[in-house]
Amino acid sequence: MSAFSMAPLFRQSIGFDRFNDLFESALRNEAGSTYPPYNIEKHGDERYRIVIAAAGFQESDLDVQVERGVLSVSGGKRENRSEGVTYLHQGIAQRAFKLSFRLVDHIEVKGAELRNGLLSIELVRIVPERPAPSAFRSAAAGRPLES
Repeated sequence: MSAFSMAPLFRQSIGFDRFNDLFESALRNEAGSTYPPYNIEKHGDERYRIVIAAAGFQESDLDVQVERGVLSVSGGKRENRSEGVTYLHQGIAQRAFKLSFRLVDHIEVKGAELRNGLLSIELVRIVPERPAPSAFRSAAAGRPLES
């Protein structure tokens, strides 16, 4: 009997548990979408971090954008830095990639940093305060009406 792992369903969304959206996202994933490897970390109730292995890339090679609730991270070598170099073994993959993560409302990107070959993207959940309920008095009845 083979084991069924739900892990691929939870890698693409941060900050919410919508099973149907996660399931559809997992079905649409391409076979090569595991490059580069990454971690999604939760720090307390309101903070998240995505850490992407970006060995061999510089900041100018990476692009981080948020559009319509989707965080997109892409990378690719912009210039050929290895002219005159013959690799006897090239184990550090530097091929182009694109990763996408669906963000729920109130999750915001606070910053990104490339350090020691790891791209860390800081996310925070900002929950707006609920306005206090308002009550109004009816002039005719003298009783409160709620809005």
